[in-house]
Amino acid sequence: MMEMTVRTSAPYSIYIARGCMDEVGARGAALFPKAKKALVVTDSHVGPLYAHRVMDSLKKAGIEAVNFQFPAGEASKRLAVIEKIYTVMAEKQFSRTDFLVALGGGVTGDMTGFAAATYLRGMGFIQIPTSLLAQVDSSVGGKTGVDLPEGKNLVGAFHQPRLVLIDPDTLSTLPPHYFADGMGEVIKYGCIRSAALFESLQKSRLTPEHPDLERVIYECVDIKRIVVEHDEHDTGERMILNFGHTLGHAIEKLHHFEGISHGEAVGIGMILVTEAAERQGLTPGGTAARIRDLLTLYGLPTEDTSVPMADMIAATAVDKKSMGGALNLVILSALGHAIVHPVPRAQVAAFLGEEKR
Repeated sequence: MMEMTVRTSAPYSIYIARGCMDEVGARGAALFPKAKKALVVTDSHVGPLYAHRVMDSLKKAGIEAVNFQFPAGEASKRLAVIEKIYTVMAEKQFSRTDFLVALGGGVTGDMTGFAAATYLRGMGFIQIPTSLLAQVDSSVGGKTGVDLPEGKNLVGAFHQPRLVLIDPDTLSTLPPHYFADGMGEVIKYGCIRSAALFESLQKSRLTPEHPDLERVIYECVDIKRIVVEHDEHDTGERMILNFGHTLGHAIEKLHHFEGISHGEAVGIGMILVTEAAERQGLTPGGTAARIRDLLTLYGLPTEDTSVPMADMIAATAVDKKSMGGALNLVILSALGHAIVHPVPRAQVAAFLGEEKR
C-alpha cells in the first residue's frame, strides 16, 4: 500500500492499494467515532458495480449506510441534484457527526464534497475515486462544486476530504474511453511538473493492467499534494493545475457538456494554449507537437474544428481564472515547468491567434 498525507488546513491521508475500498468502514469509524450514518453518493454506472461493497463495509463497522444514486454524466452536476442529496439527509436525520462517501468519478466527488461542505454548514466526507481522472486529480485538493448553464464549476466551496481511498482495481472495469479520458490529466501533470513522467508515458503505454500504474497515480497525486499545500485556495501557484483547462472548459461548455469528455477537452486546450505560447516565444518550439503525439498515443483528440476560437474566447468570460481585467493562462516555460501568464482581456484574441482558425 502506498500512502501520503496532505498537509492542508485540515490534513488527511491518501491510500493507494488494490482492494482498499473495502476498508472504508473501519477507517470511517476511526475517523468519525460518533458517526451513526453514512451517505454513499454514487452514479448509475458505478453504483451497480461497487456500492454493495462500500455499504457492506460500513455496515460491518456498525454504521448505517444510506445510498443515493443519480444518473451518470456531467448533466447531473447541478444544484437540483444537490438539493435531492440534502432532502435524503434531512429525511434520514443526518447529524454533523455523520459523514458522506463519494463513490465514483469527478462528478460524484465534486457534488458529494459540495453537499458535505454546505449541509448543516459542514460535514466530513471520504473520497473513493473510481475513474483515473478522479484518482489522479479531482479527488484530492478540496475543490467541490456544480455547474451552471453559464459555465463549469461556478458554484462551489473549498472543502477538504477527511480521507481518500484510491483502488486501482476499479480502472479495470472502465470502458477504454474513460481510461483515456483520465490520461488527459496524467499527461497534464507531466507537462506542468515532470518531464520524466511525460517521457515515461511515451516509452511505455500505460494501461489499467500496467505494473507501473500505481506508481504513476502516486506521482500525479504527489505533484498535486505539493501544489495544494503551497496554495490551498487557488490564488497563486495552484493555478498551474489548470493547464489546458481554460479553453478545455470553454469547449465543454460549447458542446453543452455532451459528446466530449473533460480529459479530451483539456488535451485540446493544452495544445491550443501551447501553440499560442510558442508563437509568442514563451514556450520552446515543438512542445505542442510533443503533447499532440502523446495525446494521440492514448487515443485522445488533438483538435476540435467544430468550435471557432472566437466562441471559445467568449466562453471564457466567466472563467474563474479571470482577475483584474486579465485572463490568467497557464503556459509552459519548458516541458515540465508551468507558469501563470496573465493576458489582458483586450489581448486574449491576439494571443490565442483567433484569426488563425
